[in-house]
Amino acid sequence: MSAELILVTGGIRSGKSAFAEELASSKNNSVLYVATGNKTDPEMESRIEQHQKRRPSEWSTLEEPLNLAESLEHYLSVSNSLRTIIIDSLDVWISNLILNDNDGSPQKLEANTHESIRQLISYCKNNSSSTIIVSSEVGLSLVSPNRLGRQFQDLLGLSNQQIALSSDKVYLVVSGLPLEISNISRQQDT
Repeated sequence: MSAELILVTGGIRSGKSAFAEELASSKNNSVLYVATGNKTDPEMESRIEQHQKRRPSEWSTLEEPLNLAESLEHYLSVSNSLRTIIIDSLDVWISNLILNDNDGSPQKLEANTHESIRQLISYCKNNSSSTIIVSSEVGLSLVSPNRLGRQFQDLLGLSNQQIALSSDKVYLVVSGLPLEISNISRQQDT
């Protein structure tokens, strides 16, 4: 089985996580759910619990808020049975990176994030598992009125582009309905 990279994007509460879970279930493989969320407050705890209740009990879970590629590589080095990975979600992971940035240099954070995404893509493309990455689409929203919000939007938008260009399939989920998006430049190359 060859590696397949799939990006599932959409707005907040668009149904992207549920669609990614359905996609993983349809592959009839062992599934690893990589959760990036932190229980930082009661509302976030509730969101995490909702996701946990929806997942099948036979799925494995890896909770990793910061070191995504490294933790995934380590986890999979000891488990050979996994064939489908869901990373949910890239936007929460980016948020964690920003909030844990002690350097304060936006340029350094952007460079480190870009390198982390490059490593994640490389790892996903060079193993035998299918990987489904869930991420919020920020390109349709207003520009944030504060620096932290703009930094988040910029990092997530650039990361989404980087992953989408490397993905075999990209889905945009709108109001619970998934739409497959084709990469026009990739179609022209074939």
